[in-house]
Amino acid sequence: MIFTTTPDVPGREVKESLGVVVGNVVQSKHVGRDLMAALKGLVGGEIRGYTDMLAEARDIAIERMVTEAKSRGADAIVNIRFTTSNIMANASEILAYGTAVKLK
Repeated sequence: MIFTTTPDVPGREVKESLGVVVGNVVQSKHVGRDLMAALKGLVGGEIRGYTDMLAEARDIAIERMVTEAKSRGADAIVNIRFTTSNIMANASEILAYGTAVKLK
């Protein structure tokens, strides 16, 4: 599956738009990460546990979006965007969305 943040696929022509496809995941933090984050907050720097958690969540959201696009018979997803939100105190959502298309 081709997926891109641009409105088209270089060298290919869009034949048909199949609509918006989405993939999301709600990821919760765990006590170990929170403890390490608090300690890191004292000295500064990257909070690697959260970085890894968000990267994993992003990959899951992309995978779910691609699965939906494949179920519609898409060849590609264009205009991919990401958004995040807090669902509750210890959980965040990552949403990936784009337009599923058939290519010529």
